[in-house]
Parts: sequence; C-alpha cells; structure tokens
Amino acid sequence: MTDTIFALSSGAPPAAIAVVRISGPAAGAALQALAERLPPERRTVTATLRDSGGAVLDRALVLWLPGPNTATGEDTAELHLHGGRAVVAAVSAALDALPGLRAAEPGEFTRRAFANGRIDLAEAEGLADLLNAETELQRQSALAMAGGAFSRQVEAWREQLLGLSASVEAVLDFADEDDVALLPADFLQRVDALRAQIATWLTRPRVEVLREGLRVVIAGPPNSGKSTLFNTLVQADAAIATPIAGTTRDVLTRPVAYAGVPFLFADTAGLHDATDDVVEAIGIERALEALDRADLVLWLGPEGEGPLGAWEVSAQCDRPQGAAKRQARHRVSAVSGEGIAALIADLVATARQAMPKPGEAALNQRQHDLLLEAARALQAAEDETDPLLVAEALRLARVAFDALLGRTTTEDMLDALFGRFCIGK
Repeated sequence: MTDTIFALSSGAPPAAIAVVRISGPAAGAALQALAERLPPERRTVTATLRDSGGAVLDRALVLWLPGPNTATGEDTAELHLHGGRAVVAAVSAALDALPGLRAAEPGEFTRRAFANGRIDLAEAEGLADLLNAETELQRQSALAMAGGAFSRQVEAWREQLLGLSASVEAVLDFADEDDVALLPADFLQRVDALRAQIATWLTRPRVEVLREGLRVVIAGPPNSGKSTLFNTLVQADAAIATPIAGTTRDVLTRPVAYAGVPFLFADTAGLHDATDDVVEAIGIERALEALDRADLVLWLGPEGEGPLGAWEVSAQCDRPQGAAKRQARHRVSAVSGEGIAALIADLVATARQAMPKPGEAALNQRQHDLLLEAARALQAAEDETDPLLVAEALRLARVAFDALLGRTTTEDMLDALFGRFCIGK
C-alpha cells in the first residue's frame, strides 16, 4: 500500500500563510482526524485543527481534494495555516503521529504525479527547471516545457510514427495480397518529413546554456587587465587585481544576469609560454581547459593570438601605454568605465542569439540525445529496403519517443531528477 505523505509546500516560516499538503490513501482520514470532519469536496472551509489529545493546533482553512483528479493523482488535503514556525511544527508533529503518514522526501509529490500519469517526464524536467529559474528567460523556457509544449510535439511525432509503422506491418502481415504488398508511394517522403521536423529541434539552442548561463572566459597574458575587467563585469571585487604579474592562479567563476540573460564569467591565469612556478603552470593549464569549454572568449592579449572566434578586446584603453588593437571589437577601461556598457550590450545581444527564444521550450542533454537517436533511426528506415529492417528502425524511433516522455525509465534516472526538487513539491 502506498504511504500517505505530508510536507510544508509553501515558503519557510515565518510567513503570513503556511500550506501543508497531504497526499495518499489516508489523506482524508488525516484531515478528518485533525479537523474532526471531512469538508465538502473542492471547497475551502475554516476548521479548528486539534491533535490526538484534543489540544488546539490552529484555526485554519482546509481543502479536501479526492483523487484521481488532483496534482498527484491521489487523494489530497491541504491545510492553510498561520505561518509561524511553532504552528507548522505542531501540525507536522500531529500528522506524523497518525497511522500510515510520514514526512515526504524531496520531489516526492511530483514523482507521484509522474507515476500516476498526471505529468510526463519532460514536463517534470521542465518543472524542475522552473523551480530553479533565476532569470526571466529561464522562467519562460521552463514554463513552456512544464506546460507540455514539448510533450505535445513528441506525441504528434509518435502518432505519425505509428502510422508509418502500420504501413510496414501491413506489408509484413499481408505480403501475399497484391493490394498491400508494397509500401505506399509517399512512405519515404513521410519518413523524411518526420526526420526533418526532428532535425529542426536538434538545431535549437540547448537548455544547459540557459540554465548555467553563457560561459564567457576572459583570457590573455599576465597583467593585461583580465581580473579588473572580470570584477567590473560581475559587479564585485571577486578577483584580486594587482600590478603584480601572475596574481590569478586558478579559474574564478561568477554568475551574473544582464537584462534577464544569465552569464557565467570566468577569470583565468595569465597565459605565457614558460614558467618555473609549478602553481602558475597548473593555473595556465586550467585556463586552457576553460578556453576549450567557453561559449565566448574575451581576448585581452596581442591581436590575432587568441583562440579562433574570440572577441578582440583592447583593455586599459585609459592608459597611454595600453596596446591598441587595430580591429578591436571593443575598447574598454574597467577603471574609467569607458566602453563597458557597449561591451555588455553586445554580450546580451550575442547571448540571446545563443539561447532559446523567450517562451520556447529548450532541450536538455538527455532529450537531445534521445531525439538524435530517433532521427538516426528514421534515417535508417529511409535507407533500408527490407521491410523487416524498416520496421525495426521505426520501433527504435518509437522507443526513443517513449523514453522522452518517461514511458521507459530507470529508477536511478528518476532518483536524480526528483532529487532536484525541494521537500513539499
């Protein structure tokens, strides 16, 4: 029998109101035990909550939501309490003392919603991103995924795939009948059209860059102004900036958002060919690794010596002795502020091109890999001539679609996903 779980599902007290959720087969009995009655379904009523000894816990609003048409698909009750710590603690203790009830684990309410078919895996992943969203772009993209935009698209693809599979199965089952011995004339065109739709999604910006921010690495030789520019861009004295060469020994990162767009800026050790300092050598090696992972590099070193695609930046342009670049994308001074606003505006515009459009569902790594599997399977279906092999290729594409929506999952993967949720969600 499934346990009945409870948890505080609103913000940490003290607060004006604290919402405690109860979900499971004993939810109604728990509500009746505390409120001494079961209120009408789906109507908020006031009730005096008491513990097993009859002591008053709180005067609260209570809500009874019988399953399966609930968020979790189970019988659910909500207690809208006064939001003091002592009130929440007393009510939680009273619930914990009831038979069949226990405190919920992180993400357990949402996991039950998934297990009971109230949401699919893609929607659950979107909800996890929504709970962790810190910028407007993150919120809008996560909301689209949590709202089922991608799930509906996968279901539409799956319906097309089932139609294609039916055509192949007809050939395999009734190959001796002339009217169904051959695949329809438009079969390959339909397969190719489906694969092309998936390919369009595979070219979309990924959710990782939205979740983690555009990774911008500031690089160059020692004393080129990297740390000073880094501090200016992250709006904090995060890095030690001195005239002494080699001050930065490791990769230092800070997240920041501009105009609702997330960035992850990285300051790196000064790059040069040779050093006798073991620690500095390690810093240079880590700086090179950071360059390999960068979405964008701001190169403060000699013109033309930076990584391919790096932005040439003339830093310290307020200094007469500063080395000017003939084709610098930006000329800036972190001291005077010259050029900083233009650099930030350019970064924001570039990041927006690399990130999902507002309100557009974005794929994570798992979803991207599964869609790629489906696209490859469809390509195999186009290339094969044996109906048996075509049918197998279409089956593999269908398996990938099912995995996208969570119809085929592993417990480890589910544990990792729902472990991202807070207790009470």
